[in-house]
Amino acid sequence: MSSPDSSTELAVACSPLGDSLAARSLAEELALPFLGTVRPRDIRDYPVLLYSDEHGLGLQVTGKGAPGPVRAEFVTGKAGYRRDHGGGTGQLIAKAVGLKKARQPLHVLDATAGLGQDAFVLASLGCRVTLFERSPIIHALLSDGLARAALNEQSASLVARMALQPGNSIDWLQKAAQIAEADTADVIYLDPMFPHRDKSALVKKEMQVFRTVVGDDDDSAELLAAALQVATYRVVVKRPRKAEPVGGPEPTTRVEGKSSRYDVYSIKALPSG
Repeated sequence: MSSPDSSTELAVACSPLGDSLAARSLAEELALPFLGTVRPRDIRDYPVLLYSDEHGLGLQVTGKGAPGPVRAEFVTGKAGYRRDHGGGTGQLIAKAVGLKKARQPLHVLDATAGLGQDAFVLASLGCRVTLFERSPIIHALLSDGLARAALNEQSASLVARMALQPGNSIDWLQKAAQIAEADTADVIYLDPMFPHRDKSALVKKEMQVFRTVVGDDDDSAELLAAALQVATYRVVVKRPRKAEPVGGPEPTTRVEGKSSRYDVYSIKALPSG
């Protein structure tokens, strides 16, 4: 992943109701400046803050008129709605992963977890999900979101199926490929960052903030190759609907939606018993 120099782009801060001690500790862990208690609209030296407030940890653009924070949220908003009103195994991601065919719970490794939304959907459908997110900033957001969701009665049982791991998934997969009979995953799921020209409000808020901090994935082909060496049944790659597939072998099949698609690389038939 090609990433900007976060030390010049990002600082950690908190609101009067945020967890100042945790924010200071996080700043030290990530080697980022800690600004203490501030109002994001007053900050000029940093375009984005890792900001702790009464709602948890978020990525907050600074300056006047900036949109609200981007955070990993599994209790309210889109994730909460999908938990309560989702389309079950009829959802595109469920079809791509093979939940209808499997007839039994699957272990899915989400190698590019981001804010964990797809992993949460899969967990809500009964999968056990291992999450990797190599950006330390996004990893911190995801860890915070999972911790908050674990305290919520409706979400706790779902996030209990989600295990966030440290480090780079490529490194982990390449090591796992060298271990005979390694306990890896039934399905490996990839959703790499890609150049995005969509001008929707969601992209403006989430993806632009992400790109400021993370950059684009420039090693997607390497990640796919590593995943294909390790997955038991299939690898699934999420792509924009009209985008080229990730470099490597041709997908076995595709599951297409209105704006995105899932390229499925089958290794062997899913268990039906």
